[in-house]
Amino acid sequence: MRNMKIEHNYSLLKHNTFGIDAKCQRFVEYESVEEAQELVRSLKEEDYPLLILGGGSNLLLTGDFKGTVLHSGISFIEQIDEERVRCGSAYIWDDFVDYCVSHDLYGAENLSIIPGECGASAVQNIGAYGVEAKDLIDEVEAVEIATGEVHHFKNADCEYSYRQSKFKHEWRNKYLITSVTYCLSKTYQPKLDYGNIRAALAEQGIENPTVAELRQTITDIRNAKLPDPKKIGNAGSFFMNPIVPKAKYEELAAQYERMPHYTIDADHEKIPAGWMIEQCGWKGKALGPAGVYDKQALVLVNLGGATGADVVRLYQTIQHDVKEKFGIEIHPEVNTSPN
Repeated sequence: MRNMKIEHNYSLLKHNTFGIDAKCQRFVEYESVEEAQELVRSLKEEDYPLLILGGGSNLLLTGDFKGTVLHSGISFIEQIDEERVRCGSAYIWDDFVDYCVSHDLYGAENLSIIPGECGASAVQNIGAYGVEAKDLIDEVEAVEIATGEVHHFKNADCEYSYRQSKFKHEWRNKYLITSVTYCLSKTYQPKLDYGNIRAALAEQGIENPTVAELRQTITDIRNAKLPDPKKIGNAGSFFMNPIVPKAKYEELAAQYERMPHYTIDADHEKIPAGWMIEQCGWKGKALGPAGVYDKQALVLVNLGGATGADVVRLYQTIQHDVKEKFGIEIHPEVNTSPN
Protein backbone atom coordinates (compact mmCIF):
# COMPACT_ATOMS: atom_id res chain seq x y z
CA MET A 1 0.00 0.00 0.00
CA ARG A 2 3.07 2.24 0.12
CA ASN A 3 2.63 3.67 -3.40
CA MET A 4 -1.12 4.11 -3.18
CA LYS A 5 -2.60 7.54 -2.57
CA ILE A 6 -4.15 7.47 0.89
CA GLU A 7 -5.64 10.61 2.48
CA HIS A 8 -7.58 11.16 5.71
CA ASN A 9 -10.32 13.76 6.36
CA TYR A 10 -10.15 14.40 2.62
CA SER A 11 -12.18 17.02 0.73
CA LEU A 12 -14.25 15.64 -2.15
CA LEU A 13 -14.90 19.07 -3.65
CA LYS A 14 -12.84 18.36 -6.79
CA HIS A 15 -14.27 14.85 -7.06
CA ASN A 16 -17.90 15.85 -7.73
CA THR A 17 -19.11 18.09 -10.54
CA PHE A 18 -22.00 19.40 -8.41
CA GLY A 19 -19.40 21.35 -6.45
CA ILE A 20 -20.60 20.08 -3.07
CA ASP A 21 -18.00 20.69 -0.36
CA ALA A 22 -18.09 17.43 1.59
CA LYS A 23 -15.34 15.33 3.16
CA CYS A 24 -14.67 11.65 3.58
CA GLN A 25 -12.97 9.94 6.49
CA ARG A 26 -10.47 8.18 4.19
CA PHE A 27 -9.67 8.39 0.47
CA VAL A 28 -7.69 5.69 -1.38
CA GLU A 29 -6.69 5.68 -5.07
CA TYR A 30 -5.34 2.55 -6.79
CA GLU A 31 -3.58 2.52 -10.17
CA SER A 32 -3.52 -1.16 -11.21
CA VAL A 33 -5.44 -4.40 -10.85
CA GLU A 34 -2.79 -5.60 -8.41
CA GLU A 35 -3.17 -2.47 -6.27
CA ALA A 36 -6.95 -2.90 -6.28
CA GLN A 37 -6.49 -6.49 -5.08
CA GLU A 38 -4.03 -5.41 -2.39
CA LEU A 39 -6.38 -2.65 -1.28
CA VAL A 40 -9.51 -4.78 -0.85
CA ARG A 41 -7.59 -7.51 0.94
CA SER A 42 -6.30 -4.94 3.43
CA LEU A 43 -9.70 -3.46 4.33
CA LYS A 44 -10.61 -3.60 8.00
CA GLU A 45 -13.93 -3.20 9.78
CA GLU A 46 -13.16 0.42 10.68
CA ASP A 47 -12.66 1.28 6.98
CA TYR A 48 -16.34 0.71 6.22
CA PRO A 49 -18.71 1.85 4.80
CA LEU A 50 -17.27 2.13 1.29
CA LEU A 51 -18.09 4.57 -1.51
CA ILE A 52 -16.76 3.67 -4.96
CA LEU A 53 -16.22 6.93 -6.81
CA GLY A 54 -15.54 7.59 -10.50
CA GLY A 55 -15.36 11.08 -11.95
CA GLY A 56 -18.15 12.27 -9.65
CA SER A 57 -20.20 13.56 -12.60
CA ASN A 58 -23.24 11.50 -11.64
CA LEU A 59 -23.11 11.92 -7.89
CA LEU A 60 -24.83 14.07 -5.29
CA LEU A 61 -22.98 14.14 -1.97
CA THR A 62 -25.64 14.60 0.68
CA GLY A 63 -23.12 15.19 3.48
CA ASP A 64 -19.72 14.15 4.79
CA PHE A 65 -19.00 10.47 4.18
CA LYS A 66 -18.09 8.59 7.33
CA GLY A 67 -16.12 5.85 5.63
CA THR A 68 -13.62 5.11 2.85
CA VAL A 69 -13.87 6.43 -0.71
CA LEU A 70 -12.24 4.14 -3.27
CA HIS A 71 -11.15 5.78 -6.53
CA SER A 72 -9.59 4.20 -9.61
CA GLY A 73 -6.50 5.78 -11.12
CA ILE A 74 -6.26 3.10 -13.83
CA SER A 75 -6.11 5.13 -17.05
CA PHE A 76 -5.15 3.58 -20.38
CA ILE A 77 -6.60 2.79 -23.80
CA GLU A 78 -5.63 -0.03 -26.15
CA GLN A 79 -7.09 -1.47 -29.32
CA ILE A 80 -7.33 -5.23 -28.87
CA ASP A 81 -8.36 -6.16 -32.40
CA GLU A 82 -10.07 -4.63 -35.42
CA GLU A 83 -13.25 -3.65 -33.54
CA ARG A 84 -12.54 -3.91 -29.80
CA VAL A 85 -11.06 -1.23 -27.56
CA ARG A 86 -10.16 -1.72 -23.88
CA CYS A 87 -10.03 1.21 -21.46
CA GLY A 88 -8.93 1.53 -17.85
CA SER A 89 -11.76 2.42 -15.51
CA ALA A 90 -10.35 5.94 -14.92
CA TYR A 91 -9.94 6.70 -18.63
CA ILE A 92 -12.04 9.74 -19.55
CA TRP A 93 -15.17 8.71 -21.46
CA ASP A 94 -15.04 11.48 -24.04
CA ASP A 95 -11.37 10.71 -24.75
CA PHE A 96 -12.50 7.17 -25.58
CA VAL A 97 -15.16 8.54 -27.96
CA ASP A 98 -12.55 10.79 -29.56
CA TYR A 99 -10.21 7.81 -29.99
CA CYS A 100 -12.95 5.82 -31.73
CA VAL A 101 -13.86 8.66 -34.11
CA SER A 102 -10.22 9.30 -35.05
CA HIS A 103 -9.55 5.58 -35.64
CA ASP A 104 -12.63 4.94 -37.83
CA LEU A 105 -14.40 2.91 -35.16
CA TYR A 106 -18.11 3.67 -35.18
CA GLY A 107 -20.96 3.51 -32.69
CA ALA A 108 -19.81 5.78 -29.85
CA GLU A 109 -20.12 9.15 -31.62
CA ASN A 110 -23.66 9.88 -30.31
CA LEU A 111 -22.26 9.62 -26.78
CA SER A 112 -19.88 12.53 -27.30
CA ILE A 113 -18.96 14.91 -24.47
CA ILE A 114 -20.75 12.97 -21.72
CA PRO A 115 -18.68 13.68 -18.60
CA GLY A 116 -17.19 10.93 -16.48
CA GLU A 117 -14.96 7.91 -16.69
CA CYS A 118 -15.21 4.60 -18.55
CA GLY A 119 -15.68 2.55 -15.40
CA ALA A 120 -18.86 4.47 -14.63
CA SER A 121 -20.23 3.77 -18.12
CA ALA A 122 -20.47 0.10 -17.16
CA VAL A 123 -22.31 0.91 -13.94
CA GLN A 124 -24.70 3.60 -15.11
CA ASN A 125 -25.29 2.46 -18.70
CA ILE A 126 -24.91 6.06 -19.84
CA GLY A 127 -26.83 7.07 -22.93
CA ALA A 128 -27.75 9.91 -25.27
CA TYR A 129 -29.31 10.46 -28.69
CA GLY A 130 -30.56 6.92 -29.16
CA VAL A 131 -27.39 5.10 -28.06
CA GLU A 132 -26.48 3.51 -24.72
CA ALA A 133 -23.19 2.19 -23.35
CA LYS A 134 -24.71 -1.31 -23.28
CA ASP A 135 -24.78 -1.19 -27.09
CA LEU A 136 -20.97 -1.06 -27.02
CA ILE A 137 -19.85 -2.90 -23.88
CA ASP A 138 -18.35 -6.32 -24.56
CA GLU A 139 -16.74 -7.16 -21.22
CA VAL A 140 -16.16 -5.65 -17.79
CA GLU A 141 -13.16 -6.57 -15.67
CA ALA A 142 -13.59 -6.13 -11.92
CA VAL A 143 -11.98 -7.05 -8.61
CA GLU A 144 -14.30 -8.62 -6.04
CA ILE A 145 -14.05 -6.64 -2.81
CA ALA A 146 -14.79 -9.63 -0.55
CA THR A 147 -12.07 -11.89 -2.00
CA GLY A 148 -9.72 -9.80 -4.16
CA GLU A 149 -10.40 -12.14 -7.09
CA VAL A 150 -10.54 -10.78 -10.66
CA HIS A 151 -13.78 -11.43 -12.56
CA HIS A 152 -14.65 -10.89 -16.23
CA PHE A 153 -18.32 -10.17 -16.91
CA LYS A 154 -19.81 -10.33 -20.39
CA ASN A 155 -22.44 -7.82 -21.43
CA ALA A 156 -25.35 -10.18 -20.72
CA ASP A 157 -24.09 -10.90 -17.19
CA CYS A 158 -24.58 -7.23 -16.25
CA GLU A 159 -28.33 -7.20 -17.09
CA TYR A 160 -28.33 -3.74 -18.65
CA SER A 161 -31.48 -1.69 -19.09
CA TYR A 162 -32.27 2.03 -19.23
CA ARG A 163 -29.67 3.64 -16.89
CA GLN A 164 -29.50 0.39 -14.93
CA SER A 165 -27.13 -2.53 -14.36
CA LYS A 166 -26.41 -5.16 -11.73
CA PHE A 167 -23.51 -2.95 -10.61
CA LYS A 168 -26.11 -0.41 -9.42
CA HIS A 169 -28.16 -2.97 -7.52
CA GLU A 170 -27.20 -6.57 -6.62
CA TRP A 171 -23.50 -5.85 -7.19
CA ARG A 172 -23.43 -2.42 -5.59
CA ASN A 173 -20.20 -1.99 -3.57
CA LYS A 174 -19.19 -5.59 -4.35
CA TYR A 175 -16.70 -4.92 -7.15
CA LEU A 176 -14.05 -2.41 -8.19
CA ILE A 177 -14.22 -2.06 -11.97
CA THR A 178 -10.70 -1.99 -13.40
CA SER A 179 -11.31 -1.94 -17.15
CA VAL A 180 -14.08 -2.04 -19.76
CA THR A 181 -13.84 -3.54 -23.25
CA TYR A 182 -16.04 -2.04 -25.95
CA CYS A 183 -16.97 -3.50 -29.32
CA LEU A 184 -17.29 -0.90 -32.07
CA SER A 185 -18.06 -1.26 -35.79
CA LYS A 186 -15.97 -0.65 -38.89
CA THR A 187 -19.20 0.21 -40.74
CA TYR A 188 -20.52 3.74 -40.29
CA GLN A 189 -24.29 3.76 -39.76
CA PRO A 190 -25.13 7.19 -38.30
CA LYS A 191 -28.12 7.50 -35.95
CA LEU A 192 -29.66 10.87 -36.69
CA ASP A 193 -33.33 10.55 -35.72
CA TYR A 194 -33.13 11.23 -31.98
CA GLY A 195 -33.61 14.70 -30.54
CA ASN A 196 -32.73 17.62 -32.80
CA ILE A 197 -29.69 16.10 -34.54
CA ARG A 198 -31.13 16.35 -38.06
CA ALA A 199 -32.30 19.93 -37.50
CA ALA A 200 -28.86 20.95 -36.22
CA LEU A 201 -27.20 19.31 -39.23
CA ALA A 202 -29.65 20.99 -41.60
CA GLU A 203 -28.74 24.40 -40.16
CA GLN A 204 -25.18 23.69 -41.27
CA GLY A 205 -26.29 22.46 -44.68
CA ILE A 206 -25.19 18.90 -43.89
CA GLU A 207 -27.39 16.03 -45.07
CA ASN A 208 -24.97 13.09 -44.82
CA PRO A 209 -22.53 13.91 -42.01
CA THR A 210 -19.13 12.35 -41.61
CA VAL A 211 -18.53 10.81 -38.19
CA ALA A 212 -16.43 13.84 -37.24
CA GLU A 213 -19.21 16.21 -38.29
CA LEU A 214 -21.75 14.21 -36.29
CA ARG A 215 -19.54 14.21 -33.19
CA GLN A 216 -19.01 17.97 -33.47
CA THR A 217 -22.72 18.62 -33.97
CA ILE A 218 -23.68 16.59 -30.90
CA THR A 219 -20.94 18.34 -28.93
CA ASP A 220 -22.33 21.73 -29.99
CA ILE A 221 -25.91 20.71 -29.09
CA ARG A 222 -24.89 19.53 -25.62
CA ASN A 223 -22.71 22.57 -24.96
CA ALA A 224 -25.59 24.86 -25.90
CA LYS A 225 -28.04 23.33 -23.43
CA LEU A 226 -25.87 21.94 -20.62
CA PRO A 227 -23.83 24.09 -18.22
CA ASP A 228 -20.08 23.65 -17.86
CA PRO A 229 -19.58 22.13 -14.38
CA LYS A 230 -16.35 24.13 -14.05
CA LYS A 231 -18.51 27.26 -14.08
CA ILE A 232 -21.84 26.07 -12.62
CA GLY A 233 -21.97 22.99 -10.41
CA ASN A 234 -24.21 20.27 -11.88
CA ALA A 235 -24.38 16.57 -12.65
CA GLY A 236 -25.91 16.82 -16.11
CA SER A 237 -29.37 15.33 -16.56
CA PHE A 238 -30.65 14.86 -13.03
CA PHE A 239 -33.78 12.80 -13.70
CA MET A 240 -34.43 9.72 -15.81
CA ASN A 241 -37.06 10.04 -18.51
CA PRO A 242 -40.02 7.96 -17.31
CA ILE A 243 -41.32 5.08 -19.39
CA VAL A 244 -45.11 4.84 -19.06
CA PRO A 245 -47.84 2.49 -20.29
CA LYS A 246 -49.37 3.41 -23.65
CA ALA A 247 -52.72 4.15 -21.98
CA LYS A 248 -51.12 6.74 -19.68
CA TYR A 249 -49.36 8.36 -22.62
CA GLU A 250 -52.63 8.54 -24.61
CA GLU A 251 -54.42 10.10 -21.62
CA LEU A 252 -51.79 12.87 -21.41
CA ALA A 253 -51.48 13.29 -25.19
CA ALA A 254 -55.19 14.12 -25.28
CA GLN A 255 -54.53 17.00 -22.84
CA TYR A 256 -51.16 18.17 -24.22
CA GLU A 257 -51.27 18.21 -28.00
CA ARG A 258 -47.53 18.84 -28.51
CA MET A 259 -46.20 16.61 -25.75
CA PRO A 260 -42.91 15.05 -26.92
CA HIS A 261 -42.54 11.29 -26.63
CA TYR A 262 -40.48 8.37 -27.84
CA THR A 263 -42.00 4.96 -28.58
CA ILE A 264 -40.30 2.17 -26.61
CA ASP A 265 -42.47 -0.73 -27.79
CA ALA A 266 -46.10 -1.49 -28.57
CA ASP A 267 -47.08 -1.01 -24.92
CA HIS A 268 -44.80 1.76 -23.64
CA GLU A 269 -43.79 5.35 -24.38
CA LYS A 270 -40.99 7.49 -22.93
CA ILE A 271 -41.95 11.04 -21.93
CA PRO A 272 -39.13 13.58 -21.41
CA ALA A 273 -38.87 14.51 -17.73
CA GLY A 274 -37.44 17.89 -18.69
CA TRP A 275 -40.60 18.78 -20.60
CA MET A 276 -42.80 17.91 -17.61
CA ILE A 277 -40.57 19.90 -15.24
CA GLU A 278 -40.81 22.87 -17.59
CA GLN A 279 -44.62 22.56 -17.72
CA CYS A 280 -44.59 22.77 -13.92
CA GLY A 281 -42.88 26.15 -14.19
CA TRP A 282 -39.50 25.14 -12.76
CA LYS A 283 -37.21 26.02 -15.67
CA GLY A 284 -34.86 28.80 -14.55
CA LYS A 285 -36.33 28.83 -11.02
CA ALA A 286 -34.50 28.24 -7.74
CA LEU A 287 -35.14 27.00 -4.23
CA GLY A 288 -32.44 28.64 -2.14
CA PRO A 289 -28.93 28.10 -3.56
CA ALA A 290 -30.06 25.17 -5.74
CA GLY A 291 -31.91 25.77 -8.99
CA VAL A 292 -33.09 24.49 -12.36
CA TYR A 293 -30.92 25.46 -15.33
CA ASP A 294 -32.56 28.11 -17.51
CA LYS A 295 -31.63 26.37 -20.78
CA GLN A 296 -32.53 22.78 -19.84
CA ALA A 297 -35.07 21.91 -17.16
CA LEU A 298 -33.62 18.41 -16.73
CA VAL A 299 -30.47 19.89 -15.17
CA LEU A 300 -30.28 20.97 -11.54
CA VAL A 301 -27.51 23.42 -10.64
CA ASN A 302 -25.54 24.65 -7.66
CA LEU A 303 -25.99 28.42 -7.77
CA GLY A 304 -23.27 28.86 -5.18
CA GLY A 305 -22.69 27.26 -1.81
CA ALA A 306 -25.49 24.72 -2.09
CA THR A 307 -25.32 21.70 0.17
CA GLY A 308 -26.48 18.23 -0.75
CA ALA A 309 -29.53 18.83 1.43
CA ASP A 310 -30.41 21.92 -0.63
CA VAL A 311 -30.38 19.88 -3.85
CA VAL A 312 -32.40 17.08 -2.24
CA ARG A 313 -35.05 19.60 -1.14
CA LEU A 314 -35.23 20.97 -4.68
CA TYR A 315 -35.47 17.63 -6.47
CA GLN A 316 -38.07 16.25 -4.07
CA THR A 317 -40.19 19.38 -4.55
CA ILE A 318 -39.96 18.95 -8.33
CA GLN A 319 -40.88 15.26 -8.02
CA HIS A 320 -43.97 16.25 -6.00
CA ASP A 321 -45.06 18.87 -8.54
CA VAL A 322 -44.65 16.54 -11.53
CA LYS A 323 -46.64 13.80 -9.75
CA GLU A 324 -49.39 16.29 -8.90
CA LYS A 325 -49.68 17.63 -12.45
CA PHE A 326 -49.09 14.51 -14.58
CA GLY A 327 -49.59 11.56 -12.25
CA ILE A 328 -46.11 10.31 -13.12
CA GLU A 329 -43.24 9.65 -10.73
CA ILE A 330 -39.82 10.79 -11.92
CA HIS A 331 -36.66 9.39 -10.37
CA PRO A 332 -33.11 10.72 -10.14
CA GLU A 333 -30.57 9.42 -12.62
CA VAL A 334 -27.90 10.90 -10.35
CA ASN A 335 -26.69 8.71 -7.48
CA THR A 336 -26.82 10.06 -3.93
CA SER A 337 -24.10 9.13 -1.45
CA PRO A 338 -24.94 7.71 1.96
CA ASN A 339 -23.69 9.85 4.84
